[in-house]
Amino acid sequence: MTQPLLTAAQALESLLAAATPIIDVETVPTFESNGRVIAADQVSTIDVPSADNSERDGYAVRAAECASGAALFTVSQRIPAGKVAQSLAAGTAARIFTGAMIPQGADAVVMQEDCVADGDQVTINFKPTSGEWVRRAGEDIRQHSVILPKGTRIRPQEMGLAASVGLASLPVVRRVRVAVFSTGDELAMPGEVLKPGAVYNSNRFTLRGLLQNLGCDTTDYGIVPDTLAATRATLERAAQTNDLIITSGGVSVGEEDHIRPALEAAGRLTMWQLAIKPGKPLAFGEVNRQQGIAHFIGLPGNPVSVLIGFALFVKPFILRQQGVQAVSPKRYMMRADFALPKGDRRNEFLRARINANGGLELFHNQGSGVLTSTTWADGLIDNPPNKTIAPGDTVRFLPFSELLY
Repeated sequence: MTQPLLTAAQALESLLAAATPIIDVETVPTFESNGRVIAADQVSTIDVPSADNSERDGYAVRAAECASGAALFTVSQRIPAGKVAQSLAAGTAARIFTGAMIPQGADAVVMQEDCVADGDQVTINFKPTSGEWVRRAGEDIRQHSVILPKGTRIRPQEMGLAASVGLASLPVVRRVRVAVFSTGDELAMPGEVLKPGAVYNSNRFTLRGLLQNLGCDTTDYGIVPDTLAATRATLERAAQTNDLIITSGGVSVGEEDHIRPALEAAGRLTMWQLAIKPGKPLAFGEVNRQQGIAHFIGLPGNPVSVLIGFALFVKPFILRQQGVQAVSPKRYMMRADFALPKGDRRNEFLRARINANGGLELFHNQGSGVLTSTTWADGLIDNPPNKTIAPGDTVRFLPFSELLY
């Protein structure tokens, strides 16, 4: 009896459960940490800000002394950022600048727009409240607090956060080592003469870019001849030094599709074919090596299927290998500005883009070989099986910014 195909959710659950976390740790300069994954909780040794400071250029005062709304003060000191302030004498104001330390005795800052300066005198034409325009010590980060938990994927904002507490370097998980190759005697490389029946190997370029986005160490084994022996030999060679092997093509059921028998000979196959469109023929398994195994994910040969399969399954798998727990892309509920009168029996991932009215438009050709649809689109609509869509319906949208980076 034929087993029902796995859903996208079932497939992803199985993949993530099988992912082997990388335990090797490197220390890298914070300057070079973008895209890496934190290997241990990072704790701040300081308060941020380290002292009460001003949010605006203006005058530091005692709020109670400004109750008249037109109070005249002598300017007793000038406090630029980085200078240690003196205590504020009663009946005086301090000229202060953004980021500068609040002097002891002052409890508010009045913006310079509400003040009139005349030599060493200033009139405060405002009634501030205690704490107005004052950043409190530690209001952003408290000393001894965890600022970057283990498993955090570092973005530019995390780099800045680490620098704000003085972390010059960070412990990160070693990069995932990924082997890539394509199968198909019909494939040619850009720059070569395209023979009759041949196609240029776009998948090789797509996969390279996607793996660069994830900061992987990638070994490209090129185009492997369409034979069982060559496919098995490449799998076994790639397994020796890589954590993951990704292929494109050869995962269907034709006589020239050698991935499945090669994988079963060199290791084992644990997943085969999913109830999704495009991307049904997706394989998962492992290849044996002298010590342990290398994971394997076989993507279809059609270029759109490669992109979607990578986004939905390979990227989360790689992130989980790096120790990231939250690997599912965010889905946004958005309005459809198109009609889909007939749903597919499989879970469809439709290329769509956001129009000027904040709705979604559908690319006119949803074929798995239409690579232009992926450059036109802003993301994918996750459409359940057999679901029709009418204009105005709410659909689940996955932007490429969530899927590919």
